[in-house]
Amino acid sequence: MAIQRVRSKWEKTIVLLHSDELRQRIPVTQVWSTSDLEQMLNEFEMLYVKPDHGTFGNGVIRVEKTADNTYTYQLGTKLQRFSSFESMAQSLGQAIQGRKYLIQQGIHLLTYDKRRFDVRVMVQRNLKQQWVTTGVIGRVSHPSKVVTNCHNGGTAMSFEKLMGSHLSSAQIASYQEWLAELGVATAHQMQTKYKGIKEIGLDLAIDQSFRPWILEVNTMPDPYIFRKLPDKDIFRRIYRYHVANIRKKK
Repeated sequence: MAIQRVRSKWEKTIVLLHSDELRQRIPVTQVWSTSDLEQMLNEFEMLYVKPDHGTFGNGVIRVEKTADNTYTYQLGTKLQRFSSFESMAQSLGQAIQGRKYLIQQGIHLLTYDKRRFDVRVMVQRNLKQQWVTTGVIGRVSHPSKVVTNCHNGGTAMSFEKLMGSHLSSAQIASYQEWLAELGVATAHQMQTKYKGIKEIGLDLAIDQSFRPWILEVNTMPDPYIFRKLPDKDIFRRIYRYHVANIRKKK
C-alpha cells in the first residue's frame, strides 16, 4: 500500500474534531464565508485565512481587527489597511479568487528574539509498524512574514533553544514528552479515517500560556528539516523510518 496523502486541511480537521482528547487543541475553524469572517473577527480579533489545499505556507493570510475598528490583512510581506470590514472583505475575496479557503482562530505565538515560532512534531511508523514520535523542532518566522515555514523564509531551530527563555530545562524536557504523546494520539486519530498514512508532521502553536494548539497535520512531511538539529541521530532515525515506509507495500 502506497503512503496515503490527504491534501484537504478541512477534511483532516473534521477527523480530529471527532476525538474528545484532540478537539480541545484545535482552534475554531470554518470554511471561508464573509459572515463567518466577520463573526470570528469580532470574537478573536486576529485570524488566519488559509487555502484548504496548500503547502509551505503559501497563500496564508493574517487578518486583524484593531482597537479603533480598522482592519488589516497581510499576505506575504504586504500589509493592507482598511477603514471598514466591508472594504477589507471585498479585497480579501479578490485575493482568494474563489478558491476554497479556511478561516482559523488566530493564536498569539510564543516568540524567540521577538520573532514568532511554532513547532513541528514528526510522528512515524517504526520498523515494527508502531506509531512513535521521532523528532520535535521549532520554526521561527521571517521578521516580515506571517508564516514560519522554512520554504517561506523561516528558520529551523531546536525546541530546547527556542523554549530556553520561557521554561527551565526540566520543564522543557517534560513539555517535549507531552508534545510527543500528543503527536502519537493525533496519528492514531488520523488513522481511524485514513488507513494508508505512515507519517505525519504535526504543526503546533504554543500560546503565551503554554497551551499547545493543533494548526495542521501534514501527511507527507519533509524529513529534511530535522537535519538542522545538532543531534544528528534524530535525523538518521527519521530518515531510516521514512525510507522504510516508502518502500513498504503493505
